[in-house]
Amino acid sequence: MKCIGVLTSGGDAPGMNPAVRAVVRTALSKGIKVMGINRGYSGLINGDIEELTRTSVSDIIHKGGTILKTARCQEFKQEEVRKKAVNILKVFGIDGLVVIGGDGSFQGAKLLSDLGVATVGLPGTIDNDLAYTDYTIGFYTAVNTVLDALNKIRDTSSSHERVSIIEVMGRHCGDIALYAGIAGGAEQIIVPEKDYKLDEICKSIIEGKNSGKTHNIIILAEGVGGANELAKEIEDITGVVSRATILGHIQRGGSPVTFDRILGARLGAHAIDTLIEGRTARVVGIKNNKVFDMDINEALQAKSDFDEDLYELAKILR
Repeated sequence: MKCIGVLTSGGDAPGMNPAVRAVVRTALSKGIKVMGINRGYSGLINGDIEELTRTSVSDIIHKGGTILKTARCQEFKQEEVRKKAVNILKVFGIDGLVVIGGDGSFQGAKLLSDLGVATVGLPGTIDNDLAYTDYTIGFYTAVNTVLDALNKIRDTSSSHERVSIIEVMGRHCGDIALYAGIAGGAEQIIVPEKDYKLDEICKSIIEGKNSGKTHNIIILAEGVGGANELAKEIEDITGVVSRATILGHIQRGGSPVTFDRILGARLGAHAIDTLIEGRTARVVGIKNNKVFDMDINEALQAKSDFDEDLYELAKILR
């Protein structure tokens, strides 16, 4: 393999830049040329490609987002568009492709591999919703961002003696809510994997108020419902002033924490080794702190394994 391409696709995640840096510098150390594909699959089909050097990835390890930019590309679902992408890769002499992104990005990598392109995927998504790996790049930084917001909201919630509902990302996976809720001492954690009973939450709020509790923090994953609606329901039932905070895309930004920088570095380096060894249609992940690669089809079919023990611990500690 003489030349590889690297792209970031889908939603950005803190740690993508350290992963890009690792891909580039590992490849160059093995005598492999690297081409950066800007704006994901959209940039690929439009030939938005440039050579990357060691200098190209200097001073990016601490930066959030992705220097390669990212975009969603619905037209990539069309076979003729993917065939164009294959031709673009050939024009630029790219022998293998590293794709950093989430489920949709992996689907694109799989479809390219079906057309003969050597592909390797790296899990870059804050939601931690790729079941084949313990952690995805960007997850821990997003949790820290939520925790920082929670700490600040607790101050004003206590001052005004109110209920604060914090809505976080996680349409199908509640890991951000679960981890941030435990770390921040939230009274309630509502995730898509588990049913919740509004009456029980309201009872807990009323009992807490009667015993002198001055605030309540509720973490709500966006996949369950809206924070504004929940706040209104709780206030109507309990009479306690309730306010919603929707953190939104602040969770995607910020300098990646240590864990995400190291994870990006380890997975990025492994991706290059995978391509060099001739393994294709693979994804790289981490289990029990061991980096591994596996078939992309198996990874996409892996079933989510919600951490019941952690959820039960949260209920004990609240």
